[in-house]
Amino acid sequence: MRPSYNAIDLFCGSGAVTAALKKRGFRVVSAVDNDPVACRTYRLNHRRVRLIEDDIRNIRPEAPLDDSGRSEQLDLLVICAPCQPFSSQNRKKTNDDRATLLLEALKFAEEISPWCVFVENVPGIASSTILRDFRQRLTGAGYFISRPRTINAADFGVPQRRVRCVMVACKSEAGVRLFEDYSPKLERSTVRMAIGKLRQLRAGESDPNDALHAARQHQALALERLMHIQHDGGGRKDLPDRLRLKCHKDDKSFSDVYGRMRWDDLAPTLTTGCDDVTKGRFAHPEQDRAITLREAALLQTFSPTYRFSGNRSDIARQIGNAVPVAMVEGLVPVLKRIIREGRKNRHTRKPIKTAARG
Repeated sequence: MRPSYNAIDLFCGSGAVTAALKKRGFRVVSAVDNDPVACRTYRLNHRRVRLIEDDIRNIRPEAPLDDSGRSEQLDLLVICAPCQPFSSQNRKKTNDDRATLLLEALKFAEEISPWCVFVENVPGIASSTILRDFRQRLTGAGYFISRPRTINAADFGVPQRRVRCVMVACKSEAGVRLFEDYSPKLERSTVRMAIGKLRQLRAGESDPNDALHAARQHQALALERLMHIQHDGGGRKDLPDRLRLKCHKDDKSFSDVYGRMRWDDLAPTLTTGCDDVTKGRFAHPEQDRAITLREAALLQTFSPTYRFSGNRSDIARQIGNAVPVAMVEGLVPVLKRIIREGRKNRHTRKPIKTAARG
């Protein structure tokens, strides 16, 4: 049976949001991104979705729907603009020209007029003037807009501490209330539940059945450090003085570096350096190595069979930048309710031409 909900995925990256929407009954008719490596990954996994590989600033608002097809209302527009301009970790964010990309996405909402617009970013966006301008323009386009909500992906079944800001704009005030009152009833997952059954690996080894499950070849000094760090949550404080870097001897700065994950707890927030023990608490709970890219992908709740394009650094960047798949899946029930609420207001309908099925 053909899905009864359709969506466009802006800033789609490697396709995590698309994967979640497709799994939960949406037809993703089109997607947009300008990262060539992420776009190759997207095509590997979502061949039937029309992908526009270009800077959003160059794209006409009707372009994602230029293909001939029958007219129907777009249900959902997803906007997961780059988060770096609003991140507390970005020291150059005041000069980051990516900050205005969120406003560029407005032309799609204004032209296509979907029932629901969903926005996801880091919590720092909530206090930005960019978001204030974004909200004002959506209000002018006839939308009701929710307050920005801070959520933890762990509450949506993601085995990871990952705090995000989400909001919706919709065609009915009732839809806003649905979103602001929504609280999923999901059990928390853990590192063990996500990666505990994968093949054990030593540093430099790989799983012959899964090229992504390949451990880094650590240098001898890094291996010696890992062997001294207690299993299941140990950290840099376990190292003898001779193995500590001078800048780490106070145990305060970058305290997660060389830290191990805990089996029965959440993983830390995965970053673009998620397979590097010098970038955070990214050591395996008991094996003397950093987590593999497959383990990182599973902690981001990608499917075990999800494929990635690019070199190790490219793939780590795609995984670290992704929206956790399970988090989006956990939001789908309320997004569908908002869309159904919007469909009651048929006088706002703006027929459009849909792209090829995906």
